[in-house]
Amino acid sequence: MTLNELRYVVAVARERHFGRAAESCFISQPTLSVAVKKLEEELGVSLFERRKGEVSVTPIGEQIVAQAQRVLEEASGIRQIARQGQDQLDGTLRLGAIYTIGPYLLPHLIPELRQRAPRMPLIIEEDYTANLAEKLKRGDTDAILISLPFDEPGVLTLPLYREPFVLLLPSSHPLNKKADFDVSDLQQEDVLLLGAGHCFRDQVLAVCPDCIHRSANDGSPAQALEGGSLETIRYMVAGGLGVTILPCSAAGAERFSERLLNVRPFKRDTPSRVVALAWRKSFPRPEAIRILGDAILDCDISCVETMH
Repeated sequence: MTLNELRYVVAVARERHFGRAAESCFISQPTLSVAVKKLEEELGVSLFERRKGEVSVTPIGEQIVAQAQRVLEEASGIRQIARQGQDQLDGTLRLGAIYTIGPYLLPHLIPELRQRAPRMPLIIEEDYTANLAEKLKRGDTDAILISLPFDEPGVLTLPLYREPFVLLLPSSHPLNKKADFDVSDLQQEDVLLLGAGHCFRDQVLAVCPDCIHRSANDGSPAQALEGGSLETIRYMVAGGLGVTILPCSAAGAERFSERLLNVRPFKRDTPSRVVALAWRKSFPRPEAIRILGDAILDCDISCVETMH
């Protein structure tokens, strides 16, 4: 059993395809296939079910792949320990972020982190929470920015800040005339939502279930208007298609004339989310995580409440 063989089985499990796994490992497919078969024979178990055009991981293979990933991380840690005096802030850091955090935090974070760790550039990836969780566990990312709750075995989380939600309205909307309002006032409104798969959509529906289940005036179900990103939804609101609830950092009314959009805070029972940093317990660069967390906490996002 070699580290290369472990890398190959992890790659096959990730790609679910021998050809793509070989490409990701920069070797030929026959070489990878022979190495995986050799490891299976040595272990006396089948790690993968092979069908035409499809590869799936066997139940015992899932356990072995998870252990192989841990072994590869430990081997990486050994290399770092062996280089005495190595600077944990020297080298890229792979950071994942959900779609509703990345565009609004990263413009503040990158210059802040550059000052603290100039030799630690970020490789950034945006994705859904479920996908980022899998990539984190596989070691494809080093840390991820997500919204709590987030509970994964072998993963640590650091709550960073609480972010209130705000209401985004066309400037001509009647709700702008109300001095005080709450979520219940949205029951008869066309509320624009993110599409399925976004955790922020679920958070909005948790505080405003009627935002999707209300009925139209004729008694038929109202059609929910959805956007693929918060940016798209903001333009839809500016175009007069409805209203929406956004994290305060994403409201961005300053990007439009006040003739188009108004941002209104909730006066009571303000909905919010907690943004957190998550990383594997086994990640061998804890100082990099600490500096990253400190940089995020020092970012100038005036509408959030830091938790440290």
